[in-house]
Amino acid sequence: MLDRCPGAANFIRPSLIIKTCPNCGEEIEMVTTDVEAKCPGCGLTVYNDAVSCIEHCEYAKECVGEELYNRVKNKKQ
Repeated sequence: MLDRCPGAANFIRPSLIIKTCPNCGEEIEMVTTDVEAKCPGCGLTVYNDAVSCIEHCEYAKECVGEELYNRVKNKKQ
């Protein structure tokens, strides 16, 4: 059994993610704690898949902290 959520490391030690825009193919830089980022090429809003655990995990608020938890929940509404 794990003593900590394996996804929590993405929020405790933020790191850079490079995504490819599905619209124009431009590289989009985002940090693991970002909920979304705009493509510098076409302006499309791209979402961070890593924060999806916050949507369904009953321990998410305790795991990632209230500020990030609320930011993600508010963006999804």
